[in-house]
Amino acid sequence: MLKLNKFSLLFSLILMLLSACSSSEGANSPSGAENKNQETNQNKELTFLSNFPSETMDPHLNWTPLRAGIVETLVKINEDLQIEPWLATEWSSEDGQTWTFNIRENITFQNGNKLDAAAVKASFERLIVVSDSMKNALKIQSMNAEGQTLTIITEEPLPQFPSELVHPNAAIIDATEENFEQKPVGTGPFMVDAFEAGTKVTLKSYEQYWDGKPKLNSVILTFNDDANARTLALQSGDADISFRPAIESIEMLQGDSSIKSDVAPSSRTHLLMYNTNKEALSDVKLRKALDAMLDRDAIVASIMANQATAAYGPFLPQFPFAPDYEKKQFSMDLAKKYLEEAGYEIVNGEAKKDGKPLTLTVVTYSYRPELPLISQLLQSNAKQLGIKINIQVVENIDEYLMTTDWDLATYSLNTAPRGDASYFLNSVYMPGGAMNFSKLEHESLKPIINELNGTIEEDMRIQLAKEAVSIIDEEYLHSSIVYPNIFVAHKDSVEDWVTNKSEFYMITKDLGVK
Repeated sequence: MLKLNKFSLLFSLILMLLSACSSSEGANSPSGAENKNQETNQNKELTFLSNFPSETMDPHLNWTPLRAGIVETLVKINEDLQIEPWLATEWSSEDGQTWTFNIRENITFQNGNKLDAAAVKASFERLIVVSDSMKNALKIQSMNAEGQTLTIITEEPLPQFPSELVHPNAAIIDATEENFEQKPVGTGPFMVDAFEAGTKVTLKSYEQYWDGKPKLNSVILTFNDDANARTLALQSGDADISFRPAIESIEMLQGDSSIKSDVAPSSRTHLLMYNTNKEALSDVKLRKALDAMLDRDAIVASIMANQATAAYGPFLPQFPFAPDYEKKQFSMDLAKKYLEEAGYEIVNGEAKKDGKPLTLTVVTYSYRPELPLISQLLQSNAKQLGIKINIQVVENIDEYLMTTDWDLATYSLNTAPRGDASYFLNSVYMPGGAMNFSKLEHESLKPIINELNGTIEEDMRIQLAKEAVSIIDEEYLHSSIVYPNIFVAHKDSVEDWVTNKSEFYMITKDLGVK
């Protein structure tokens, strides 16, 4: 009996010990549903597939870091295409030349360093060294930093100066770091974990982000210039979000209950650009002939699957600075008339001038697959009039067009990313402009744009912009083809995706997955 009592006592002690251990575990770690929720929170990852490859993560040379939420700018643009505070809380100027920015308090870079006016100044100093186009756009003469106050004096009055800072390359980075090409250090909700040039970027959340902890733990950004591949990746589950899947897949994806699609108008225009430095294309009559060969309605219906509208000028008609565009007519007879006025005659099926056949090269790129198709349509129509057009597909269109070895280019440009005409006019038509690929200096256009740059009163700015666009239109300095929609599709598990008109802000702190 005694033996049994000792055994019972020992057994009771073991049960008590086990119970205590169990209680201790329950007090210090979640169990059941709580544990499951914790695991879910720890593994909230999203894969974003886009059509824009990145060869560098340097924010001063590439837009991806801003799109990926790695870096931020002093001001940003909202869905109404109006600028609003971001890293700067407010700004002011009495003369349009001396600008004062108040930098937001209590923000740190992703390495823990404080964001203050001196850090912003250092970032801008690096920017204007590595980017000639941004140097020409900002025209910074001097800067002074005191605490959270940054004073910038420009070389001349620039009433639109704050809106210039919306540009992704004006992002603020910690300039004391060194590995900008691989792992730039910004103030955004995500930081670079790993980067493979032209392939993918792996991001991890910055939990001390000043505007609240990101919902996602990590994000993988991958790139594929094949629109059909982007569609298949979404369907197979290899991607959670597909930016610009194949246009022809819209109806199919909209019929898939596991996928949500978002189609929205953009501030982008597809253009046919002319190298007016070339002798043949310096003649406006030849440019008119080529414009008349652009069947915009067919491009909208067939190539763009009705996810675009015909464009007759660089800006959407609803912008206040867009003039009343003259509707361009598709007509091969009209094209032939302009061609003859330019001194060409069709001999044995060839358009010739002074005995020389007219041969042109159009440069395009594949990560906007509609552009090579537009080039092919132009090529086919030109052939009817004896013009030979060669098509050259290049990987880095901007780099290629900086040379003089091209005649035509099909190109897509966000013409009003900040809701203002000056970005397009300065970048495409002024000396040193980032997209002034033909090095054009137009005698009538240049003084108008200069006056626009120095004008503060909004109604006058609108009038000057309309005058400039009217000259571009009348002289066919480029041809506007279509205004494309933005098309994004994502799994229904994705939460709080916003299709941004400017195409600047994509990976945000609020983006999540169920």
